[in-house]
Amino acid sequence: MSKENIIEWIEQNKQIYTAMAQDIWDHPQTAYEEAYASELQRNALREAGFSIKHQVDNIDTAFVAEYGQGKPVIGILGEFDALPGLSQKRSPVKEEVVKNGPGHGCGHNLLGTAGVEAVIALKEIMEKGKIQGTIRYYGCPAEEVLSGKTYMAKAGVFDDLDSAITWHPMTNNAVMYKSMQSMVSVKFHFKGKPAHAAASPEAGRSALDSVELMNIGTNYLREHVPDGTRMHYTITNGGLAPNIVPEAATVWYFLRARSKEDVEEILRRVKNIAKGAALMNETEVDSEILAFAYDTLPNDPLNELMYENMQESNSLVYTEEEQKFAQSLAKTLPSTEKSIEELLPTSVSFEPYQAGSSMPGSTDVGDVSWIVPTGMVTTTCAPLGTALHSWQATASFGTQIGYKGMHLAASTMALSAYDLLKNKDNILHRAKETFDKVRDGKVYEAGI
Repeated sequence: MSKENIIEWIEQNKQIYTAMAQDIWDHPQTAYEEAYASELQRNALREAGFSIKHQVDNIDTAFVAEYGQGKPVIGILGEFDALPGLSQKRSPVKEEVVKNGPGHGCGHNLLGTAGVEAVIALKEIMEKGKIQGTIRYYGCPAEEVLSGKTYMAKAGVFDDLDSAITWHPMTNNAVMYKSMQSMVSVKFHFKGKPAHAAASPEAGRSALDSVELMNIGTNYLREHVPDGTRMHYTITNGGLAPNIVPEAATVWYFLRARSKEDVEEILRRVKNIAKGAALMNETEVDSEILAFAYDTLPNDPLNELMYENMQESNSLVYTEEEQKFAQSLAKTLPSTEKSIEELLPTSVSFEPYQAGSSMPGSTDVGDVSWIVPTGMVTTTCAPLGTALHSWQATASFGTQIGYKGMHLAASTMALSAYDLLKNKDNILHRAKETFDKVRDGKVYEAGI
């Protein structure tokens, strides 16, 4: 059996996984609530002959599916959580399915399904070709809140992997040669004293005033942080009524930077600002860390392997109907004067990792990349210019444009996992050498 058999198998069975991705898109559920997608994927993998370890770290929607035995052990990472407030029909105009409901604006209906497709395709080839080793699919919940893989990492499920690979729906076919940022999700809870805001305001101490003082202080901090740092927040509790001095108030921050060390230093300073705000206003404050994802460590040998295998996979070809959808959707985006070849890229790009280069987004894949060599690619699943976490992205990820990109990703991962199992060109050793070099002696410790 050869890699051509993998491509052929995916081509013959792609409708099964298109239907799975559609089903998950039709039943979006947010972080830690992804019962529908998790069960759907577990059942498919169980029927295909995989053993299932369910409820990893007591998380109902987290699981690991395994086939084979012995070394090497290759993992494919999957996700399936949706985003709140992004309900959208498969339409090039904004139309909610459910008012203020969730939607797959980050394409996780595609992301996890491609992983299932890849490991089942590879299992079929392993069965017939007597290939040695173990393959795993990781059903990872709650990527959108950047903590699912961290909890799974604490349970040790990635520790014996020789390599991990994954992907993400995007607007081009490429390797993830830039690092993604580390990020901490932290809430600050202020406690004051309630009072009648008109009759006895002097008796009250406003927790909301402390939140606003903290936000002002943090905004001044923006001038004195490393380039590329992002600090964004929302007030999740601002009190009960205008005529009551707020006894309790909460502000929720995401703090991002190039490395976990940079984020830790920024968090220290923001905590001091919170303490200062509380002191100025005679209130109390405590903090609650909800997630603390690492920056990702790109791995050139794995990325090169995935780049080669994406080129070997069947190329993307779009129908006239799909091209018209992309053009209609593009009219709702800035800078829409693009040809269809520009809107829906079919070529594959590769650039080597440059230490210190990072992109603004964050993912808990970063945690895995600090435990085991990890490769990652993107494929065209939406027209160029489409922003993730938007209604346009949700619409495209529910169409054939998204599904075609998903099948390309599944093929790329299955072919790459095949090469890793065969240890083509001593790839596992080279990936480990790169991993050790980039990690530079630092050891992973879960941030939560």
